[in-house]
Amino acid sequence: MAAALDKAIGAGHALVDPEFAERRGSITQTGKTTWDRLWPVIACGAGLFSDGYLNGVIGSVNTMLQRIYTTEYTNSPAQKNVSAITFAGTVVGHLLFGWTSDHYSRKWSLLVSTIILIIFAALCTGSYGAGGSVGGLFAALTAYRFILGIGIGGEYPAGSVGCAESTGELKEGTRHRWFILFTNVQIDFGFVVAAFVPMIVVLATSESHLRAAWRICLGLGVIPPLSLLYLRIKLQEPESFKRESMSHTKTPWWLVIKFYWFRLFVVSLVWFVYDFSAYSFGIYSSSILDNLLTGGDPNATYPLWKSFGWNTILNLWYMPGAIAGSFISDTRLGPKWTLIIFMALQSIVGYIMAACYGTLSKPEHVGSFVAVYGIFLALGEVGPGDNIGLCASKTSATGIRGQYYGIAAAWGKVGAFIGTYILPVIQDNAATKLQAGQNPFWVASSMAMFASFMALVGLPAIRQNTIEYEDIKFREYLMANGYDTSKMGLKRVDTEESEEVTNMHGIGMDGKDTDTGNGFHPPDKI
Repeated sequence: MAAALDKAIGAGHALVDPEFAERRGSITQTGKTTWDRLWPVIACGAGLFSDGYLNGVIGSVNTMLQRIYTTEYTNSPAQKNVSAITFAGTVVGHLLFGWTSDHYSRKWSLLVSTIILIIFAALCTGSYGAGGSVGGLFAALTAYRFILGIGIGGEYPAGSVGCAESTGELKEGTRHRWFILFTNVQIDFGFVVAAFVPMIVVLATSESHLRAAWRICLGLGVIPPLSLLYLRIKLQEPESFKRESMSHTKTPWWLVIKFYWFRLFVVSLVWFVYDFSAYSFGIYSSSILDNLLTGGDPNATYPLWKSFGWNTILNLWYMPGAIAGSFISDTRLGPKWTLIIFMALQSIVGYIMAACYGTLSKPEHVGSFVAVYGIFLALGEVGPGDNIGLCASKTSATGIRGQYYGIAAAWGKVGAFIGTYILPVIQDNAATKLQAGQNPFWVASSMAMFASFMALVGLPAIRQNTIEYEDIKFREYLMANGYDTSKMGLKRVDTEESEEVTNMHGIGMDGKDTDTGNGFHPPDKI
């Protein structure tokens, strides 16, 4: 039975005594109503809409700034820095808030990142150079975007991890779906809204008032985190964090590394590859829009709102894949196989696009290009887009989950940063214009296929109760290696609740049987 349980949760580490798991009690046994269980999932995860919006809208803002300041902007480092600097801030946020969410609090880490988003989204809106200096405006916007990125980065290890832990209290068979709907689907929806809002704003203000339009677009980014502030103030720590936190004890890093290093490597690699293509393949949006709006005529002109409108349609391709993937992950396939299969399918479609690029890239075939490119994007969302964050948040123990997730997410953003710079270099160094279009698809598709193989080899199966059993397995591993687990868990957990768990299941939070006083037997003595 122990071996069957270990296989079911895809461990590959020490076996779990089923009696220990049964006696310990489920985190679902908390007496909460359905709404009490669901609203923390919404409050923790929905903030990622801000990530999608604030990262997506800067592309349209860049376009407006180019129209307003022309060569002053295009010839300055700001044109690249305003977009790229957010990635750097996000990496800092991933690592910083990953640490604080494990060592201090999920709730307060999330609340601080929310406040950063509100303040610096507002400051970006009001960016101003001393004495009206244009260069000062660009410098201020760049600096604010960096700190904004730190707030965005905090949403991942604090928000997504809290969201994943909160789904553990929901009904089995729906947990992956709810996590995805309030994490990756929110990011993708943020990108769609980030493309749609500039179109409406420019239509309302006209192109003669772009100075107001770009500030309005950035200013609206204050609303999403502000709307969640009240819910996040009311949040409590997730039940699994109350039970398994290491905030009051020393983290046994060497044991953690031995237990999780390869799994973390695989999760980070898959996230790196996904973000490499997901963020950097935006270069094709420009060529698609050029064909749609000009018909290939370099002298043709078009209204700015039409460009933003078509960009909205391209971003809409993310949504069907993201929503469908949330339901597929709750089927018998599970997150692991959904990620592997659809990432491999995306790779195959990428190879087809590379082989047929000469035909698809012609202006008269732009409709076919949009359709195939949309399928390419949608498959990426069904697979790694929906499931990489889920894998990162459910394949480690609660005590180190924020840092584990933060490291994996940071590698994802490094992939996005590298891809944004590398793919244009690959295009610029191609021998022909045809190869310039083909080569990025060859590279990204090959990377995706390799990542699919690594996921097959290195990722565990993720079931509905993986979070709970991962905690049990890790606690067992620590005890087997002489680590004192009696200090794990929050000191302020309600005493009556703790006593109730002890009385019901006959086992204390340190893994000792309260009836016999004997600790749980190590795996080699099962």
